[in-house]
Amino acid sequence: MNKKSLVSIADYSKEDILRLIGIAEKFEKNPNRRLLEGKVCATLFFEPSTRTRLSFETAVNRLGGRIIGFSDASTTSSSKGETLKDTIMMVSNYADLIIMRHYLEGAACYASEVTNVPIINAGDGANQHPSQTMLDIYSIFKTQGRLENLEITMVGDLKYGRTVHSLITGMSHFNPVFHFVAPEELKIPDLYKNFCDKKGIKYYEYTDFSDEVINRSDIIYMTRVQRERFTDLMEYEKVKNVYILRNNMLSGSKDNLRILHPLPRVNEIAYDVDCNPKAYYIEQARNGVFARQAIICDVLGIEVK
Repeated sequence: MNKKSLVSIADYSKEDILRLIGIAEKFEKNPNRRLLEGKVCATLFFEPSTRTRLSFETAVNRLGGRIIGFSDASTTSSSKGETLKDTIMMVSNYADLIIMRHYLEGAACYASEVTNVPIINAGDGANQHPSQTMLDIYSIFKTQGRLENLEITMVGDLKYGRTVHSLITGMSHFNPVFHFVAPEELKIPDLYKNFCDKKGIKYYEYTDFSDEVINRSDIIYMTRVQRERFTDLMEYEKVKNVYILRNNMLSGSKDNLRILHPLPRVNEIAYDVDCNPKAYYIEQARNGVFARQAIICDVLGIEVK
């Protein structure tokens, strides 16, 4: 794998994560820096995206770089049968960095193996979403003032939720306690429970999103039940509205509690939560620009002063 690429949050050590938080803080203070002058960044989105694509493109623009790419694979030669390998090799002729979202798990890793141009994984199927994890961790740090010894509750689609999978890996360095709330059909895969066991990380599983769980939490990480991951729409209809966070459910929660969501939301956070000071998902999305500026400079070896 190209060592400059970011394919998985596991590519980052604890020290790397803390260093990138420091860089993101610098960009939050001053996001407009001409550090990518003369650089071309390609955004290849084989799967729909709003926040991830726009925040990456905002990050590149604020850094003074140029953007090429696509947000709809149907308008590209892949619709004619061009392989991912050929697409990556061709785009590598034009760009200094490739930011890629793909519907297949492992696509970003494969792309990093067929090019010397750095690859940033912007989501590969139900596998990983490392740049989202960096903005999530940055958001947790900003709201809690620390990363160590937090109780983090993850709610909803824990089976297919790549943001959940990445966040478990990223926060594993900081001695968390995880609370996994999901229906049986969408419970956390054994792979991630085994990972926690090996790391000595405490976790608990629930099917009920109870007051007890909410009131223990420092962070509640809500997730959307992802219709696009289901082959059986009857199964989707069965679980799509199983957990809805409402404002009155937060009455006994900790003062430091913050509610995160990778977005988009559907029904899983009621709109009456938006006015609660514990709601942080809009600010969380804003933090994505600073975290992604840090990642872009890191993979390109650009020092940020």
